[in-house]
Amino acid sequence: MKEILDYLKANGECIDSDIAKAVGLSLPKTLVQLAELAAKREIMAYQSTSFENGKKVEGMKCRVTGFIPKAAPGRKSSKVQLKLS
Repeated sequence: MKEILDYLKANGECIDSDIAKAVGLSLPKTLVQLAELAAKREIMAYQSTSFENGKKVEGMKCRVTGFIPKAAPGRKSSKVQLKLS
């Protein structure tokens, strides 16, 4: 399960089939581990249906609970500050 958490922290929200390929487990074993992590509230998981090139893709999308990734490098938008006179 640590491999799944590490993968999600590194890659953000992912679908179950991608997680299974990345950590080298079968999809059924991955689903069991994802269910255990969700029961412990270490990840958030939900059913998702999307379409890629006209093909329906169903699966469970997962992300780490409460994890905020580092800010991306580069220029940030400036905030407008009000001056009080």
